[in-house]
Formats: sequence, structure tokens, C-alpha cells
Amino acid sequence: MDGDKRTHGLWEASAPLAPRTSALVADTQAELVIVGAGFTGLSAALHLAERGIDCVVLEARGPGFGGSGRNVGLVNAGMWVMPDELPRVLGPVYGSRLLEVLGNAPTLVYDIIERHRIACEAVRRGTLHCALGARGLAEIRRRAQQWGRLGAPVRLLDAEQTARRVGTRAYRGSLLDLRAGTIQPLAYVRGLAAAALRCGARIHTASPVLSWRAAGDGWRLEVAGGASVTARRVLLATNAYTDRSGQWRALRAELTAFPYFNFATAPLSPRLILPGGEGAWDTNRVLSSMRLDAAGRLVFGSVGALRGACLAAHRDWARRSLSRLFPELGAVRFEHEWFGTIGMTADCLPRFHEPAPNLFVFSGYNGRGIGTGTVFGLWFARLAAGEISREDMPLPLTPLRAMGWRGLREFVYECGAGLAHFAGARF
Repeated sequence: MDGDKRTHGLWEASAPLAPRTSALVADTQAELVIVGAGFTGLSAALHLAERGIDCVVLEARGPGFGGSGRNVGLVNAGMWVMPDELPRVLGPVYGSRLLEVLGNAPTLVYDIIERHRIACEAVRRGTLHCALGARGLAEIRRRAQQWGRLGAPVRLLDAEQTARRVGTRAYRGSLLDLRAGTIQPLAYVRGLAAAALRCGARIHTASPVLSWRAAGDGWRLEVAGGASVTARRVLLATNAYTDRSGQWRALRAELTAFPYFNFATAPLSPRLILPGGEGAWDTNRVLSSMRLDAAGRLVFGSVGALRGACLAAHRDWARRSLSRLFPELGAVRFEHEWFGTIGMTADCLPRFHEPAPNLFVFSGYNGRGIGTGTVFGLWFARLAAGEISREDMPLPLTPLRAMGWRGLREFVYECGAGLAHFAGARF
């Protein structure tokens, strides 16, 4: 997307072209302006445009340049935290509401894909949360019990069933979630952009926002080059890719940057790994994930950034791990490698803010951006259209709070993952 093959990797090589857009070059007005063309911003633009609300999207680079276009592509339900934790943290009203909304998030994603005919390698055959050791098995059993009480279509698989579905005997069992699936994430983002444009949204790329200020009962946002948008409402949907030093640096200060990388093999034949087409990830503290793309490439990822001294450590770890999990692969060759940043919050739950009147923020998806971002875009459109009130949203409005020791946390995530992978799978 920007000439760097380690930003979007396989997704840039295999996604359809982005729809034609241009930079904002003249002052304009709209009912609403959205900053950021990722899952949240483009879902909001699509659903606003479908409701006849005039909206403008301002994107510094191109659709999906941030975390949305670098995502693994697992369309999961819920959050990383256990289902029972949401009511404890958010209270019974918002906790139960968020559980329901995010539990149904994959259905919304796949409905949008079907309705707008988005070509993004959509496969909905479930995902597998794979248990490593006794601790991992106990974890997925708790998840299965908690989701089961909520009526979710999840099923606990034993070691033999898991081995048949994954292609390795490395796991003690797995949790199959039939709500979930996989997509090509950059293709999905570009498809959202095309759908939003067809419905009447205006999207301006190569238009980084340099400043913003109150203007009457709304806001005026100025982009590079001097053009501006004046609107009554603003949605900030930049999440982990918010400028650390700009006017919105307070939004970035509540998030810890969590790096995640992926490697993609050449197409595999026959498909002995994940033959049913599920996506998978494990219960390891430094987790890893895997899924196949439409051509049969194995996409294998974990925590870490592909830069500096850590690049070789992560690449060697990935080769060793795949050789241990799937010895039949032989010498593994990677065709693509890339990484991105996940926005993590202190309690691993997302945030909804209104730091100033009619200036709204969603952030902190904690690795669950596809369903969460798509759902929050819809709910924001419903709020802007007057269909619901702020109190009806899936999340309560909360004040911005900077995360303590954020720099140290980010150092530990990146360097700790490099050290873990330097030693990992060697024995």
C-alpha cells in the first residue's frame, strides 16, 4: 500500500483494488465527519449513507491502511476476556448488552458481505480456540460453560477431534465457535469503502487531519493542504493508529500498542492443515494463530513486530513452530510477511467516549477489530440518526484516562515477544 511489503503483505497482494478516491482539496460541509477509514469508520459511513445522512470520511492514507488491513482475518464473537467478566466490569445492563451485540457481530459482518457482494474470501465455518496443556484445557472449558449458558453455538472438542480439524496432535482440545469464520480483511475494508461510496458517502484519502476546532454548534477539521470539513458531529475512528503527538494524543494515551505479525506460506496441497476451513488460535501466553486463505496459503502469526533484531527471531520461530506442529510440511518457505498494531486497554474491553459535545470516539478493540468495529459503526449510525440515545449504546460513555506505564508495557510486549520467540520451539 505504501511500498513496504511488511505492512499489508499477502492481503495487499491478493485484495481487489481500492475504489477510486481523492484527497480533499476544497472546503466542504456535511452532517457528520468520520476520521479513519477502517472497520469502524467505513461501517459507520455505510450505515449513515444508507440512512440518508450526509457524511465525509477523512483518511490519512488509504482504506484499511491501519490495523484493519493488517488483521489476521478471524471474524470472532465476543472479546478476549471471559463472557462472565463483562457484566462484572460494565454492570449488568451494559455487560449483558455488549455480550449480545458482540456475540452477534459475525452475523452482521457476513450479512454486509452478502448484501453488498463484497469479494473478500468470506468463509463461515467457525473458529477453533486450541488448548495447550492442562491450563489451556481448563480455560476453554470455562469459556465453553460460560458461552453455553448464554445459548451460544459453541462446542468443546477433545484432543482427537481437534487433531482431525487442525492437522496436529499438539493440542489437548479446542473450543469450536460456529458463529465465527475468516475473511480477507483488506478486501473487506475496501469492499466497505466501495459500498459506502455507492450509497452516497464521501471518502477522501491522502487527507490527514492536522487540526480541529469548535465552529458554531459543530466542528471544523482542517486537512493537509488547507481544505476543511465543517460538520455537526465527528466520529474519531483511528484507534491504535491515532497520532501520538497530534491534537488527539489523549486518545492514543489510553491504549497500549500491541504488535502482531503474520507469515504466509506458498499454497499447500493437499490441504492437510485446517481441512474444514476454520480459523484457529491457541491458549499460549504469547499466543499464535493460523488460518488458510482462498489459495490454500497457511497464514501463521503471533505477537511481535517484524523490525530490527526481532525480525529474524520471529521468522525463525515461525519456521520451527510449523515444523514441530506439521512435520509433513518439510522446509517451510514464506511468500509474505507483515505486521500491525493492536490497541489494548487496561481491562481488555473497548471504550466509547464523548470528550466534547458531539465528538465521539470508539477505541480499544483488543484484537477483535473486525466484528467489534463493524458493529460499533452500525450503532453509531443509529445514534446519529436519532434511532437510539447515548444510554442505549452497547458501551457506556466513559472519560478518557491515560494508561499508566504505557511506554514500559509497549517495550515489554515487543521485546518480550522477541525474546520468547528466540527461545521458543527450539526444544
